[in-house]
Amino acid sequence: MLNTDPYKGVRDFYPEDLFVEKYIFDTWRKTVESFGYVEYDASILEPTELYEAKSGAEIVNEQTYQFIDRGGRSVALRPEMTPTVARMVAARRRDLSFPLRWYSIPNLFRYERPQRGRLREHYQLNVDLFGIPSIEAEIEIISLAYKIMQNFGAKNNDFEIRISSRKLLNAVFNNWYELNPEQSDTLRRLIDKKARMPAEEFQQEAEKISRKAFNFLDFAKDSADYQEAMAFPEIREAKTELDAVIESLKKQGIKNVVLDSHLVRGFDYYTGIIFEIFDIDPKNNRSLFGGGRYDDLLTIFGGDKIPAVGFGMGDVTMENFLESRKLIPPYKSSCELLVVAMDEGSKEFAESVAEKERAAGKNVALNLTYRKIADQIKRAAKQGIAGIIVIGEEEKKSGNYKIKDLK
Repeated sequence: MLNTDPYKGVRDFYPEDLFVEKYIFDTWRKTVESFGYVEYDASILEPTELYEAKSGAEIVNEQTYQFIDRGGRSVALRPEMTPTVARMVAARRRDLSFPLRWYSIPNLFRYERPQRGRLREHYQLNVDLFGIPSIEAEIEIISLAYKIMQNFGAKNNDFEIRISSRKLLNAVFNNWYELNPEQSDTLRRLIDKKARMPAEEFQQEAEKISRKAFNFLDFAKDSADYQEAMAFPEIREAKTELDAVIESLKKQGIKNVVLDSHLVRGFDYYTGIIFEIFDIDPKNNRSLFGGGRYDDLLTIFGGDKIPAVGFGMGDVTMENFLESRKLIPPYKSSCELLVVAMDEGSKEFAESVAEKERAAGKNVALNLTYRKIADQIKRAAKQGIAGIIVIGEEEKKSGNYKIKDLK
């Protein structure tokens, strides 16, 4: 006998589960479209080389579902959407009118250990803004992410917007630390894992790469180390840009923005400001989603750079967040009315009533099982149906009927 469980790390969506999923999707769509973003989509299959070029070794070697197709090509189920949208924009860059404001809600696949907030398949809102090189793009994207959280009912003390800069980090590594590209990459990945490592182990590994403290952003501005680092023009420029983004967001009333020296984000393609929305509830203390600037990604397809900023918000972490704060609305069936015939003689009129209510715009189910009315009411209520119409001899003769509100 076959097992009824789904494949490990994926989900079945029963009606009550899909109701929550649709609520999340609808809130995403309503919010991003209010900012002028338009929806696109693509296949879940991509050439593996697309991710080898920029996503990072860990994603490709450890987490990607890959196979060789019948033509001998290496193919992957998409682990993220950003390389796909970059490919699409690069393919028609001469025909597109910039700036572009695009979004999608793809399903993504990663082979990793299933745990709370992390599955092998999930859906994700991807939002990208192409064609704006200034920090106005970061400000818009982060403001949009903040608005999504607000529209889900989240308050400022429910989450933090943690922000940093790959541009600044790279400038520190290249100029002040004087690291080569391989050392920079190793230290960046080490910092990304810091929260999951014992402090002593992290310090030992960091000192193998550089004796200088990694947490430059935490230094007091009058400290000798800070002044030494800021003497480099590249570091000074990147830090000024980061400060300007934070200040602009606060002027817009977004007060829960914090500078985070430990924030790196795993993808290799980030080039500038990076950010994460972080759940500060001790019961669900984790990153919910994040993004950043990736100006160089489209160059892997040839041609000039196209400035780009975006983020991805997963449905699993979002549902955990909403659930922990009781922000998920109660289940309501998409079926609004159940029309019930008491006997075969009432069937024809019951059918006409169902059609009349559908014509009026209602979602109507017709039940011709002729079970006891009490039993049918109980079943309808259990399914979340809002109302029931019982058709019997009296209704058939008079042509009138009542809608019983099951609440």
